[in-house]
Amino acid sequence: MVDGIRHRFYSAAGSVRVSDASSASKIGDLGRSTNSFQVAMIVPNRGRLRLEANQISVNNMNESSEAGSEPLWKPIDRNERRVLGVLVEKAKTTPENYPLSLASLVAGSNQKSNRAPQMQLDEDDVTLALDKLRAVGAVREVQGSGRVSKFRHAAYEWLGVDSAGSAIMTELLLRGPQTMGELRARASRMHDFPDLDMVADTLKALQQSGLVQALSPPGRGQTFAHCLYTPDEQRYLAQKVLANLPDDEPATASSSSAPRHSVAKLDDDLVEQLQQRIETMEAEIEELKRRLDRIES
Repeated sequence: MVDGIRHRFYSAAGSVRVSDASSASKIGDLGRSTNSFQVAMIVPNRGRLRLEANQISVNNMNESSEAGSEPLWKPIDRNERRVLGVLVEKAKTTPENYPLSLASLVAGSNQKSNRAPQMQLDEDDVTLALDKLRAVGAVREVQGSGRVSKFRHAAYEWLGVDSAGSAIMTELLLRGPQTMGELRARASRMHDFPDLDMVADTLKALQQSGLVQALSPPGRGQTFAHCLYTPDEQRYLAQKVLANLPDDEPATASSSSAPRHSVAKLDDDLVEQLQQRIETMEAEIEELKRRLDRIES
C-alpha cells in the first residue's frame, strides 16, 4: 500500500427481485437511482496514483458528499475489473440475455475475443469478485424466473459516467491501456462514436473526473488507461511508463552523438508511421468483425 492512503469499504444492503426474465432485462443497461434499491453507501477517503505530463503524484481525495451526489468508485482488483467490465459489456451488446447468471459471467470473463489478457476464472473466482463488487455498490443481485440468481451492474452511479463514458471505461477494463483510435474502433460496439473528436471529448471528461490517465505524451499513438488499478498495480504501471521515457540529451554532447541522434529520430518517425498503419488496420478489422457478427445474428 502507498503511504498516507487509507481505504474504507462501502457497504450495500438489499437486493432486487424481479418476477421473470423479461422484467429483469428491462432494467438492463439503465442507470438507476440508488434510493430505489435501498443501498447504504459510505463515501471513502480514496487515494490513487495519477500520471500527468509524465509526472507521478499521489492524490488523497477526501469525499464527504452525500451518497449519489458524487462518484463512489474505488480501486478494485483484476478479477473484479474483469467481472464488472463483462456486466457492462453484455448489458450493452446483448441486452436480451441480461442480467447475467454466474455461469454466463464465467464464460464472459474467459472468452477469447475482446479480452486482454486472457483469463481462466472459475466459479469461485467470479463469486468472490461479485461479493466484493456488491460490497462496494458496483454490482447488484437480482432474481429472475426459476429463482436463478442473476447480476447487474451499477456502473453509471458507481463511476459517475454516461453511456459514452461507460463504453470507454469498459474497453479499458476488458483490454487494458489503449490508444484513442483503438478505443474508438472497439467501444463503438457499445456506443456510437462518429469521430475521434467525440472519443477525445469523452476521454477528457474521464480524465477530469480522475477515472482515466494518459500514459504517454499527447500526439499520435498516445495511450490511455483507467485509474481503477490497485495502488500496487498503479505503482508498477507508473514505473513501466517512466522506464520507457527517453533519457535527456547531455548538456555537452560530443559531435559524434549528432549522427546517432539523427538516426534515432528517423527510427522514431518510422515507428510512429508503422504504429499509425497498425491502428488503422486494427480499426478496419474491428469493423469487419462487427459486420460479421450482425450477419451471423
